[in-house]
Amino acid sequence: MTDLLAPLLRTAAEVVLSRPALAGYGGDADRFVADHRTDLLDMLISSEELRRVSLDRLRVPGSQRTERDFAQLVLHPDPAVRAVAVRIAGAVTERASRNAADRRLRRLNDKNAELKERLRTANGRHRNALADVETFREAAREATERADLLDSELAATRRRLRDPKSMTSVLLALLQEEPPEPEGDPSTRDPHRPKPVERPPSPLEVAAKAAGIGPESLVKALQALVDPPKPSAAAVTVTRERDLRVVPLGGGTKIGGSCLLVEAGGTRVLIDAGLVPGDPSLPPPGIGQALEGPLHAVVVTHAHNDHCGYVPALADRLPDLRIIATPETTQLMPAMWADSVKIMRQRQRLASTWGTHVEPLYPREAITRATGGSEELAFGVPRKIGDLVVELFPAGHILGAAGVVVRAGDSTVVVTGDISGFRQHSVGGYAIPEAARYADLLVMESTCCAEDHQDRGDLVGALVRAVESVYAGGGRVLIPAFALGRAQELALIMRDRLPHVPVLLDGMAADIARSFETVTAGGPLPLSVFGENVGRARPGDMDEFTRGVVISTSGMLAGGPAVRWAAEILPDAKSALFLSGYQDEEAPGKRLLDAVQGGAPQLVLDDMGEERKIPLRARVEMMRLSAHADKRGLLDIADEVSARQVMLVHGLARRQADFREILRLRGHATTETGPWQAF
Repeated sequence: MTDLLAPLLRTAAEVVLSRPALAGYGGDADRFVADHRTDLLDMLISSEELRRVSLDRLRVPGSQRTERDFAQLVLHPDPAVRAVAVRIAGAVTERASRNAADRRLRRLNDKNAELKERLRTANGRHRNALADVETFREAAREATERADLLDSELAATRRRLRDPKSMTSVLLALLQEEPPEPEGDPSTRDPHRPKPVERPPSPLEVAAKAAGIGPESLVKALQALVDPPKPSAAAVTVTRERDLRVVPLGGGTKIGGSCLLVEAGGTRVLIDAGLVPGDPSLPPPGIGQALEGPLHAVVVTHAHNDHCGYVPALADRLPDLRIIATPETTQLMPAMWADSVKIMRQRQRLASTWGTHVEPLYPREAITRATGGSEELAFGVPRKIGDLVVELFPAGHILGAAGVVVRAGDSTVVVTGDISGFRQHSVGGYAIPEAARYADLLVMESTCCAEDHQDRGDLVGALVRAVESVYAGGGRVLIPAFALGRAQELALIMRDRLPHVPVLLDGMAADIARSFETVTAGGPLPLSVFGENVGRARPGDMDEFTRGVVISTSGMLAGGPAVRWAAEILPDAKSALFLSGYQDEEAPGKRLLDAVQGGAPQLVLDDMGEERKIPLRARVEMMRLSAHADKRGLLDIADEVSARQVMLVHGLARRQADFREILRLRGHATTETGPWQAF
């Protein structure tokens, strides 16, 4: 019911329209009522003739009793009754119209709410679709990068296969390896275990016997192919001092950018050439001094980028540069270099969006040159480089890590590189060779020279119990880890101690884990990282992997998949994030620890230019499993080597000063971190 007077008004309009003067309406009574409602009511109230005719013509269906009653009142002879009827009918009609409008509005609001909900659902699906697209784009980028790396490695391998010097270097390393100990004996992992008196003949002895010559003659012949002798002059009139000179060019009183220049006679060699971490990464600060004269070789202690990351730049500039490292380090370095190139390219693209230009330190092609120029050198085997002789020894730390003994004439320098004495799941501890004892100078890393580490077994046990607790509570554990060494060690711990807990390796950590398996396959101690409960993260796992452990790069939360995992895990009160390694003062990982300690509600992380504000509800702790010797371990090394002088590198200046005083009190002569000359 919307208009109580509609039947009466329509009848009145038909009466009025019957007049010839209103023929323009064409007899459309409804239109006339709409245009002249007020006029019609006035005419009905005032015109008795119109009321009479309308009453005669009015036909109201029986179902519209209310409309018929109001029509009778409006046509009533009494003017007061007619006026009241019109007012009441108008009020009732207005109220009915308002109610109808309200119902229409409610229907529209309900429809609007339904459309909004459908829009939210559609937007959610759209966002999920975009996220899926980005996930698969990222997976495609990673696959492309892995393919590029494999292409680079394949090109380098082909180049090495065609290069007699490279292949001879590999052959020398294989022949000079010590025979493996019997398999299945756990004590073979202990580098300090006394060697048995009787041993099977070495590959070198077998090859020399087959060739009918002595082992030394075979080595000399092969060494001549690796480092051809220079034509001797008819007469020698000038001699050069062969005493050793050592100059730290990077990583002296800081951690990162390790680089040590060693000179004797006319030979100049670098021990390591690492990157200084940062945004962007930088070369060793004093690398220009190395390039002021001829540079004959780089001896790399291990494959961490702060020790080897600048080597491709040198190889790109010096095509004949020899790159000497253990077989494991030689095979691991290309992946680290490729990751550096990837990060440099990402930063270059990001800088271009800001209108600036950042030039990468070296192109991808430099990796092929550096890989092709690498020479493998087994532990304990001397190798001549001009006026120098170098020998590598096990340094623990990570797979393939080596210390270096450098000799020139009667002078000897020992460089520890990063070193540790405890046995890990992935590598044993250091083993100081006889050639290193009573050296003129011991150049010793000092990362943890101010620390007294807990027993490693206790630290591993605490980590295992913490992970088990979170897993039992239905949560996830994120362990950001350094891609090379730490991530694989953690995966092996989880596989050994928590075989029922699912573990995912993500990012470069997974690529390096596969390299660990490849590098050690066929050796005396093959490593199996994947399998059982350990797998590789795949696209979609961030949503589907709801319980277990994720080990992902980067170790300081400076970028990479660890940041994306942190954004998923940190807001979950059931879950946890355990930092496992050293955190720079400016690193996001250090800011996370400070934020949790200060009760901050959220943390802002940068993921290659994308800012992420992450709520902090998960459990956050530092559970450091250092792969460096602590104060006591470094003192043991100094005692074992018993050098005439000790120089500290790869540490912080204030801590080094305190540790030098401890060394002095224990009877070790020290020298400041800086240029050193044998005397």
